[in-house]
Amino acid sequence: MIKQEYTKKIKQLKKWAYAYYVEDNPIATDEEYDRLYHEVLEYEKANPNDIAEDSPTKRVGGVVRDEFNKAKHIKRMWSMEDVFTTDELREWVDRVVKNVGEVEFFCEPKFDGASMNLLYENGKLIKAITRGDGVVGEEVTDNVKTIRSVPLSIDYNELIEIRGEVVIPKDDFELINQERLKNGETPFANPRNASAGSLRQLDSSITAKRRLVFYPWGLGENSLKYKKLSEKMDFIYSLGFLEPPYSKECQSIDEIEEFYQFIISKRDEIAVMMDGLVVKVDDIVKEEQLGYTVKYPKWMCAYKFPAVEKVTKVNDITLQVGRTGVITPVAEVEPIDIEGAIISRATLHNFDEIERKGLMIGDSVIIIRSGDVIPKITKVLTDRRDGTQKPIYRPTKCPTCGSELLDEGTLIKCQNMDCPDRVVNSIIHFAKKGCMNIDGLGSKIVELLVKEGKIRDILGLYELKAEDLEGLEGFKEKRIKKLLDAISATKGAELSKVINAMGIEHIGAVASRAIALEFGLECVDVSEEDLVAIDGIGVEMANSFVEFMRVNREFVLKLFEIIKPTVEKKVEAIENPFKDKTVVLTGIMSVSRSVVKSMLEKLGAKVSSSVSKKTDYLIYGADAGSKYDKAIKLGVKTLTEDEMRELL
Repeated sequence: MIKQEYTKKIKQLKKWAYAYYVEDNPIATDEEYDRLYHEVLEYEKANPNDIAEDSPTKRVGGVVRDEFNKAKHIKRMWSMEDVFTTDELREWVDRVVKNVGEVEFFCEPKFDGASMNLLYENGKLIKAITRGDGVVGEEVTDNVKTIRSVPLSIDYNELIEIRGEVVIPKDDFELINQERLKNGETPFANPRNASAGSLRQLDSSITAKRRLVFYPWGLGENSLKYKKLSEKMDFIYSLGFLEPPYSKECQSIDEIEEFYQFIISKRDEIAVMMDGLVVKVDDIVKEEQLGYTVKYPKWMCAYKFPAVEKVTKVNDITLQVGRTGVITPVAEVEPIDIEGAIISRATLHNFDEIERKGLMIGDSVIIIRSGDVIPKITKVLTDRRDGTQKPIYRPTKCPTCGSELLDEGTLIKCQNMDCPDRVVNSIIHFAKKGCMNIDGLGSKIVELLVKEGKIRDILGLYELKAEDLEGLEGFKEKRIKKLLDAISATKGAELSKVINAMGIEHIGAVASRAIALEFGLECVDVSEEDLVAIDGIGVEMANSFVEFMRVNREFVLKLFEIIKPTVEKKVEAIENPFKDKTVVLTGIMSVSRSVVKSMLEKLGAKVSSSVSKKTDYLIYGADAGSKYDKAIKLGVKTLTEDEMRELL
């Protein structure tokens, strides 16, 4: 075979694959495709320097990575505002019309999968990045290249970010779970988890075995000149991407509602899971005029499908011990299928709710699940009782460690930091950003270290050695050093951060700072009376802090001994406009908001996270959203960042 023939066969393979995977209309038999595929493969083995960038053979996977690198989106990926009723949709539309006048809407199904950003340059797929936090995600290009509905090359040379959803068809989801059960693995809870799990495989050949599908729904960086979003998306589909099974340009709320009901009627027919309808302003100029809040575009929303209700039976109540020791009752129910997900558990939040509902073991109940919402019991069907039901009692001992529980009424807590169920969650909290910020110590790594017996509590982090990590899955020399260095870097951290990182119920960053400034390392033996004397510390907070220190005194003292935290000095703020004032920050500023927050706190201000009538100032930057709107509504004084600095 000469190169010209090879190129021709590549073109034929791509045509057949497109018909099969994208158009769902095969124009060649599997035997024909396989025969041509192997001819191409044989040529590539003999001529490795001639392999085409977009050869279908590149989709089989086989790249194995130690870990995923972080990558930044050129333009931010946003969340969406959710609306659940016609009235909420009308409010959203009225808000849009009030700001930019009459508009047309572009509507399409909201698929339930994992969001993905594809970056193309000079017609080639150069990077695929998960949504992450919207600014930075994980680079999973090798895995995404195995998805047949993602073109490796497109007939467009400008730089462009194509956003969409990676999903798994319902039938394939069932097959994957059957396979996992055969192999003794835990089945995926729903197709979205299966999609995300498939994308994050370190071995891309595993991703290749799963029939992932990519549906584009939007754009990031692009220089397309079309005036409507629907026109831009038509162009994207023309490049070889999958079109959604249905979409519609709507002129009014009535048309949106009609299309919404139509999509609901097609839920069972459409091959992938959907959880709503996406409604977008179609005019690009008006999108730009509407802009963004801190979280989402003001020009689009997700009109979520109604919650699905089913009747089942409560077989038992189990108790979960959370990071802060809070005991959460969970209803174990007879398994039921809700929208393709098998539900066998439902949250009950706390024992007050159990008492309020009058729930008993053996009761028939109505259980509800809507989109991402955790299944919950909405009603107890008391008329179906037959006398076999049993009452549910408030626990007095921790189900895991046997320690006596602290019953605060709504909350029941285990205060023992060595409680095995608290260990994993407490370490995850301790390591996260905003606490000790231990880079590389995510939840999966913590679970692995605890499972393998390498650590049994927070203190164990500081006893880890390189040899403890050697041989563990995913740990190579470079990664081991990086993790140990990150742990070591926490020594000497500010005391307020250490207090916050311990995860004491009701004690957040603000309270931790106040306590650290007031008492320093003596906070271990502080009394409730002394704590309540601090502005902003209430009786419940004081009780929780004192009880935590009583139960964990030795642990805390040892942690202080290891970390040797820096004790912040309490400096009396000089007179300034913000001293003793309650301030809220919102929007994008010239520096990180945490920097502005720290500066204001040093000036004696109390920086709050929410706007209320007690707020003295709202200081805002670019893209200020709902907090700004609320401040205006309440008559709170607002300042730009520049105005704040002028006052100082």
